[in-house]
Amino acid sequence: MLRNLALALVTMMALAHLPATADEALQTPQPLTELTQLQQTIDSDIAKLGNANGEMKQFIEYRIKEHANQLHDKFKLMMNQQPLDKANLLPLLQKHLAFIDKVADYYAADIDQFKQQLGSDNDTGVMYKLAMRDRQRDEILSAKYETLTWLDALGEDTQAIKTQLTAQLLKRSDMLNSLVHFTQDKLKLAVDEAAKAGKDVTAEQTALVTNLNERLSLTSASLSVAIELLDAMSQDTTALKQTLFSISGDITQDVLNVDVASNLLDQWWNQAKNQALDNGPGLLFKLFVFLLILFLAHLAGKAVQRIVKKMVSNSKLKFSKLLQDFFVSLSGKTVFALGLMIALSQLGFELGPLLAGFGVAGVIIGFALQDTLSNFASGMMILIYRPYDVGDLINAAGVTGKVSQMSLVSTTIKTLDNQRLIIPNNKIWGDTINNITVEHQRRVDMTFGIGYGDNIEKAEQVLRGIVDEHPKVLKQPEPTVKLHLLGESSVDFVVRPWVKPEDYWDVYWDITRAVKMRFDQEDISIPFPQRDVHIYQTGK
Repeated sequence: MLRNLALALVTMMALAHLPATADEALQTPQPLTELTQLQQTIDSDIAKLGNANGEMKQFIEYRIKEHANQLHDKFKLMMNQQPLDKANLLPLLQKHLAFIDKVADYYAADIDQFKQQLGSDNDTGVMYKLAMRDRQRDEILSAKYETLTWLDALGEDTQAIKTQLTAQLLKRSDMLNSLVHFTQDKLKLAVDEAAKAGKDVTAEQTALVTNLNERLSLTSASLSVAIELLDAMSQDTTALKQTLFSISGDITQDVLNVDVASNLLDQWWNQAKNQALDNGPGLLFKLFVFLLILFLAHLAGKAVQRIVKKMVSNSKLKFSKLLQDFFVSLSGKTVFALGLMIALSQLGFELGPLLAGFGVAGVIIGFALQDTLSNFASGMMILIYRPYDVGDLINAAGVTGKVSQMSLVSTTIKTLDNQRLIIPNNKIWGDTINNITVEHQRRVDMTFGIGYGDNIEKAEQVLRGIVDEHPKVLKQPEPTVKLHLLGESSVDFVVRPWVKPEDYWDVYWDITRAVKMRFDQEDISIPFPQRDVHIYQTGK
């Protein structure tokens, strides 16, 4: 049948487009000559189509399609030129319309063959081929409608053909509409079966979902073309647009149409109302149980935190304040997380896949947040080895201040001038940590100088008396007052009393002030660097 169709088409096109004489060919305008040449190329390929099979047939179909598109584009170009060459264009367009009808018949014959194959073991593959051929027929229908509009512009009466095309499109759109819903239902069933199979899903199940997805995409695209053509012919496509919207979910100008929007809203409202009536009481009860479990988990978390706080604060355990806070916080959050998973299970979530999903997400997040995990690890090391605690004055990461708070990723330090600094834990753990206040005693190091002409023993007695008289200087260990250096301009004493860490600066400032005042009273000089400048005059 295909061979006879191709031969008939070749004969018709050859007789229609070959010029009668050489003179007629010479008189034909250049654009019309190009149209004739393209049609002859198409006719030649159609003649070969009758004997082709397999991939060669697909290749020839591809050539015919490409040249037919070029032919159609040239017609479009000529129709946009003024004035129109009606005498030459009208017969060419009539023959082009006949060619389009023949191609449509050729596709229809292929589609009938595919329909006869339905019911075999591979229905899904046949339906996919059927959808692909339907997409090719969409192009033919669009080209036919455009050709009819060109014939209208040339004064040709095409009303009867348009009426026939309208009826064909209405029938076709109704079939496509049903096919879309049918494919949607099969796709949903295939997805559900693949989801139930889980990790045991077969290659056939995966291929079925992929095939149905592609078929749904092709069918919805064909329906979209049919809607556009019916809109151009002033037909009501409201119901069809609702189907198209239910597939793609795209907000287009069609949704702004009052009829489409109102029908969609009515449909959604009815669905919501039916769902509420059928499943509302059960859903409300599940929601109540979900919230109740979360509330109880919150209370249980607080209770566990209090218990853990009493346990870790036991003096025998000797946990640092940071480690105590960590255990208390972790215990409460763990209890609440367990409660959340139990609550989710009441809403129908399966905990197995959910936990597996968390595991996969954890691996992905771990790669994305390597620096954060480094801070976390450093925080754990700080909690275990306890180089400092809340309230300690430390020097770390180039910052000096008092530790006010710590989490697993950062430490908050309040500087001596009352600035709050948040430092990543890996910056602290990877650097030298100087805990200034961790010991109960701290030595104050001071140096005082006297002149070379002053009495050394007298100065030493004065310095020792000042240190011994200060109430905040500890008796043990004993303070140190020793002659230390013979400098360039002074004799230097070191004064090193021991104090409590919190008294460090008070003792430092008090003793410095007292030394200046007592040295003045005792006529002990405090030398400062001096330089002699000698001026020499030289004779001229």
